[in-house]
Amino acid sequence: MNKLKLPDGHNKLLLHSCCAPCSGDIMLRLKESNIDYTIYFYNPNIHPKKEYLLRKNENLEFAKKFDIPFIDDDYDTRNWFHQTKGQEWEPERGKRCSTCFDMRFYKTAKFAHQNDFSLISSTLGISRWKDMRQINESGIKAASEFNGITYWTYNWRKNGGSEKMLHVSKTEKFYMQEYCGCVYSLRDTNIWRNKNNRPDIEIGIKYYSFSNKNSSNS
Repeated sequence: MNKLKLPDGHNKLLLHSCCAPCSGDIMLRLKESNIDYTIYFYNPNIHPKKEYLLRKNENLEFAKKFDIPFIDDDYDTRNWFHQTKGQEWEPERGKRCSTCFDMRFYKTAKFAHQNDFSLISSTLGISRWKDMRQINESGIKAASEFNGITYWTYNWRKNGGSEKMLHVSKTEKFYMQEYCGCVYSLRDTNIWRNKNNRPDIEIGIKYYSFSNKNSSNS
């Protein structure tokens, strides 16, 4: 395994995590590289609460399994809906996603600033459903709001990262998310399903296994 190294001058990392499937392999790689890091879970976009708790608790249990510090921050959905007001029909990877990333990364950078971290990053970029440029722009923007905070733009997809993500998810039998997370992505995914004669998403039903080939949308 190629060991990871933090950028020059940094000795620990605050890693924003969206869910266990996206973070699992990253968490293991960081631990195997002897990097001091903490998971920061702040995702008020996830809807409904049942889905939110599934994603959060699974991520928390995986962190406990490997003795990785885990920060569980606020589920302030009212603030998320306020921030994204008027963007309800933006497409995936559109302005609403940037607003969502901005909000989550700002809180990550603020926590880092207040708790002796100088480096932040996010597991969101490992998903092939996400625009890495869009994520990095939001991360850099958030970090610039606080003195001494840097956003690490590491490409987690490198060296087969996406494939390793799936392998860990199947090994751990993680919950398989079938939409990005927010109420609008749930709506749009079900609209697409209905047009293609497929049933609506049922929350809490599907889990990764070596018998399926699907990948996470988160």
